[in-house]
Amino acid sequence: MPKYLIQAGYTVDGLKGVLRDGGTARRQAVDRMVESVGGRVEQMYFAFGENDVYIVADLPGNVAAAAVGLRVTAAGGARTKTVVLLTSEEIDEATRQEVEYRAPGT
Repeated sequence: MPKYLIQAGYTVDGLKGVLRDGGTARRQAVDRMVESVGGRVEQMYFAFGENDVYIVADLPGNVAAAAVGLRVTAAGGARTKTVVLLTSEEIDEATRQEVEYRAPGT
């Protein structure tokens, strides 16, 4: 199953929810959400900095990943950014892929 890194930054309302309910409750909510689209959370970390949360999840594909991001952002408690993660074997396959390309200006 494809793997994704979901980065989330809480809004003020989202932070109020975390303060009220705690991190464990938020993890449980994320687990339920990801499972509802056929996926599984591998890891979830809270963090300092630009993003408040990092989630590594196995999801069925890009459609499921987009659905999760859309739903979370539309709910208003956080903004998300999703990164597709590739294995070293997938990169090996990509390096063997024939690609026709002409650089700009050539």
